[in-house]
Amino acid sequence: MVKPLANENEPSGKTHLTQGFDKRLNTIAAAGSDLLYGGLKGIEKESLRIASDGSLSTHEHPVALGSALTNRYITTDFSEALLEFVTPPHPTTWEVLNRICDIHQFTYSQLDDEMLWSASMPCQIPDDDKIPLARYGTSNVGRMKTIYRRGLGYRYGRQMQTIAGVHFNYSLPEKFWKTYQDMVGDDADTDTFRSEQYLGMIRNFRRMGWLVLYLFGASPALCKSFAGTGASRLKSLDGETYFERYGTSLRMSDLGYNNQNQSRINISLNSLDEYVRDLSEVIATPEPSYEKIGVKVDGRYRQLNANLLQIENEYYSPVRPKRVANTGERPTAALRRGGIEYVEIRSLDINLFDPCGINQNTMRFTEAFLIYCLLEDSPKLAPEELGELVRNHADTATRGRDPDLRLSRAGKLISVTDWASEIIDRVQAVATQLDRHDKNDSYVEAVRWMRKLVDEPDATPSARIIAELEQANIGFSRFALAMSASHRDYFASITPLNEAAAEEFRHEVQVSLERQKRIEATDVIGLDEYLERYFADNGSR
Repeated sequence: MVKPLANENEPSGKTHLTQGFDKRLNTIAAAGSDLLYGGLKGIEKESLRIASDGSLSTHEHPVALGSALTNRYITTDFSEALLEFVTPPHPTTWEVLNRICDIHQFTYSQLDDEMLWSASMPCQIPDDDKIPLARYGTSNVGRMKTIYRRGLGYRYGRQMQTIAGVHFNYSLPEKFWKTYQDMVGDDADTDTFRSEQYLGMIRNFRRMGWLVLYLFGASPALCKSFAGTGASRLKSLDGETYFERYGTSLRMSDLGYNNQNQSRINISLNSLDEYVRDLSEVIATPEPSYEKIGVKVDGRYRQLNANLLQIENEYYSPVRPKRVANTGERPTAALRRGGIEYVEIRSLDINLFDPCGINQNTMRFTEAFLIYCLLEDSPKLAPEELGELVRNHADTATRGRDPDLRLSRAGKLISVTDWASEIIDRVQAVATQLDRHDKNDSYVEAVRWMRKLVDEPDATPSARIIAELEQANIGFSRFALAMSASHRDYFASITPLNEAAAEEFRHEVQVSLERQKRIEATDVIGLDEYLERYFADNGSR
């Protein structure tokens, strides 16, 4: 059994939290300059393909980008028109940024007259029946992926599924874990220790992740074509734009989530066993409103099942514990097998002001923030605290820059500025340690920039977007379209993709198409049996 760190189960008051964090960070600092350096970082960035007039692309996924089922770098999410770019994990933010830039450049070279939409909130979005589901071929696994998306459309509406974001994946360096385990005097096996510590990080991210929405939220406005999802309750900026004056990330608000079933789902983050148990349970729990949709109607699947969640990925959360799964292995089974391998941060909006949708300052701050969340005391989450942090998250998404906003911490109100300043002080201490290896101040400078955003809310991406719309007297759709065009021109103007990188992507395109054919050729059972076997592997012991 994992031994709790000091004060783990005590109330989360400021004083003992600070003492616990300071002690751990000082001990790490004394152990050497590279203990925190080199944690693996990766990006998954979604982008809608659009026509030159800003409308959603009606074309199939370009064959020139390979198989959406098996390409390691370029796939699709909900729709044929919703691309997803995936970087391998790298130890430095510069490598990650270079790779995501390369993927953009290669993709643009294959898009002809189409562009990538620059924003998280969708473009001139058509009615649900005009939004094409992503298709992955005739194999059982490919058909399952499309059925899952069809089910999402029935449950939540297809428009909501076209909202795009950036996911940041992170794991601490391997050398950190043995040293840290010795520091805290824990004698559990390494996988168990690592999983418990990552869960502590995740709990603290849930407590303080509202700060990510404040700093990086870039969706305070949206096009009025995004209809039927509760958007009409927002304020009108002009004839084509809804907005929230102090909003930061309408993407991460309850906008579009008009189905209330997700709000009933409470997945424990207090242990890996509880997390897997709760997630497995909701995947097996029938939901009457989904039963009315039907599962297989007239020989065609409408959804994978009629349960609260079809599969694990349907659980919407700003952060997830992850492990790379084997072929055909469910995420819960993978976690049971080897524990938590990395964490996935899902609350980053696409930054309209960056051609790649994210920059190094964002990645550096997020990495340092996650390390802070790990080193800080992380008591178990009680139901009443969970409700508190959910409200903080929602309030920050819709009015995070409101000077009158007060968040709730341990039942007491605190201003966004005061709480953010306390957090940033701790994150800066982590950044100082991260900078020791390269003997520069790149991480500290990233944190200093975020401190400026706290002191000057008008400098945040969300505030800049509202200011641009009002000063130019332009609607959101036209503004985002202009930004999309400028990003296209940027990738055309920079140094061309070097031949080695271009050949790597071309090779992956060809190999991915061959992989898909092999998968389709080796299916030996029907889809019904495949799904039955898949759901029989429920991740339980």
